Amino acid sequence: MSNDLLPELALIPGGEFLMGSDDAEEDERPVHRVHVDDFFMAVQPVTNAEYARFVRDTGHRPPAIYELPLVVTAGGAERENAFRQTGAPYVWDDVSPPDGRADHPVTLVRYDDAVAYCAWLSASTGRLFRLPTEAEWEKASRGGVESKRYPWGDRLDRNMSNFLADPAMKGTQGTTRCGIYPANGYGLFDMAGNVWEWVQDWYEPTFYARSPARNPNGPPSGHLRVLRGGAWLVVDVRMLSCSHRHKVPADTYSYAIGFRVACTS
Repeated sequence: MSNDLLPELALIPGGEFLMGSDDAEEDERPVHRVHVDDFFMAVQPVTNAEYARFVRDTGHRPPAIYELPLVVTAGGAERENAFRQTGAPYVWDDVSPPDGRADHPVTLVRYDDAVAYCAWLSASTGRLFRLPTEAEWEKASRGGVESKRYPWGDRLDRNMSNFLADPAMKGTQGTTRCGIYPANGYGLFDMAGNVWEWVQDWYEPTFYARSPARNPNGPPSGHLRVLRGGAWLVVDVRMLSCSHRHKVPADTYSYAIGFRVACTS
């Protein structure tokens, strides 16, 4: 077992919090009180450098543009070309991340890639790592502050998050090094912006109406997966909110999607 592979973790204390929002998208309603037990969350998304150890150790295919996901092919040739062009700087050179991006969050990872990474990290460290649930992610994102829109409060602040404040800058903006923006109340970085983050749950638009009050794990099956947190290319700042639920087909991957790990003990 290798302790040098352990990411820096923050204890997210167990307890109740208000999940969802009454003034946002319909699938964020109703606001409901949820109890989440103690767990640990990585203080930042998995970086390219961390993911490289996994790729080299297991032979898992490195981040690149492979089979195009449904969200891209459904948009026709123009969207496919844009996806390839914008994604090019994030494509790995065999088992090596792009130059200058070692401490940026890994991208171009599917849900299944994130799960495989968690399995490898668990086997390598002796601790049971996994993706956080939606409820765990939202509790962690709020940083111990009740019912605020963003991890830092209700007011949008361009100095707190990496997002696309100017759509004209999409061609020159991108991911940033993890941890350069201020942490939230639990010491977690990049809980809004930089990259979307995979969570465990299947997506169901009305799940909140019947969600268990303790440690909800989402519906048992579904057709769409959930991403949380917004990303560097987000223009609609509502997507940066703690409560926002971004739904995508399970085969989705992009240059703005990464993940972070969690564990219970």
